[in-house]
Amino acid sequence: MKSLVVIGVILLGLGALLFYLNDMAIDLRVIYGALSGIGIGLIIGGLVGYVSKGNAVKEAHLRNEFKQLQKEKAELEKQRVENNLNSGTF
Repeated sequence: MKSLVVIGVILLGLGALLFYLNDMAIDLRVIYGALSGIGIGLIIGGLVGYVSKGNAVKEAHLRNEFKQLQKEKAELEKQRVENNLNSGTF
């Protein structure tokens, strides 16, 4: 995701640089607009992807933590039942 943002910034900068350095003898506004548009699109896409990936990673971490807690609870219940059987109380 970070590489998309970097490429977007490079394309946006290249489009702006070519626009301001050219003497406009040749009408290349379409190329400048395309470079800038692709650059902006890649920047926005990279940022959205980065944010959604972060949310997915957090969600996966919480899911794994919940599964671990369920396993620990099951082990504690099993130990409690074994202790009750060994002591003779139910």
